Amino acid sequence: MMIKSFLEYLRFERNYSDKTIVSYGTDLKQFEDFFKKEVENELDFVKVDADIVRAWMVYLMDEEKLTATSVNRKLSSLRAFYRFLLKKKLVVVNPLLRVVAPKKKKSLPTFLKEEEMERLLDDSSFSEEFESFRDRMILEMFYSTGIRLSELLGLNDSDVDFSAMQVKVTGKRNKQRIVPFGAGLAQNLQRYVKIRNEALPEGVKAFFVLKDGERMNAGKVYGIVKRNLSRVVSLKKKSPHVLRHTFATSMLNNQAELRAVKELLGHESLAATEIYTHTTFEEL
Repeated sequence: MMIKSFLEYLRFERNYSDKTIVSYGTDLKQFEDFFKKEVENELDFVKVDADIVRAWMVYLMDEEKLTATSVNRKLSSLRAFYRFLLKKKLVVVNPLLRVVAPKKKKSLPTFLKEEEMERLLDDSSFSEEFESFRDRMILEMFYSTGIRLSELLGLNDSDVDFSAMQVKVTGKRNKQRIVPFGAGLAQNLQRYVKIRNEALPEGVKAFFVLKDGERMNAGKVYGIVKRNLSRVVSLKKKSPHVLRHTFATSMLNNQAELRAVKELLGHESLAATEIYTHTTFEEL
């Protein structure tokens, strides 16, 4: 019942996505299964203490072989849950206050160098045919704006303002922000719209679409990015997020203000953006 109330709070009051809510629910159910099976079947969330949480951490890392990153994510779910219980006065003590999370190894974001991106976008294999030109524009859109995969998929024609040269994107937790773009991208996007509309004369609502006019899906875009990045780099990661990292790193390498990059990326805190300052040093 406590878990159900918490998940409803996330959905209706905090406006969390379905995916995030499912993830929180899974983590909390796993923790409940653990203490009922390994500690005491009659135990409940109100009676849980720090030692039980620590035992769960050990179990996750030793038995389940989870990384510190995965364990920290589950602890984050548990912390949010107990903050909710405290707020509702369902518990009097947060058992996680005395729990130290396992240290995780920090890895720098994977990114492409500017010359690699230029080589990719100038590749003569891209043609004026609808799908080929669309694929190129997806790559350029990620690189020139730094938007997330979900944000690109959600774009509609009405979100792209060519007169003001800016795009309105809907990010995490349905937060909207405005991202400006340059004249070069504006010209190419207008060319894409012309080619798309000629190929699909019935008209579409979504900005990036499949050849049948339906909105692009995550798997298709991921495949486009991976296939094209494979032609210019040998990086292990070849995802849309790599192009987002590339955008941020390129901005900082060209003397952009850290706070400006934070706003463009839609980060909640400056700490999330500061990791890109390390990639600029790595490139130097």
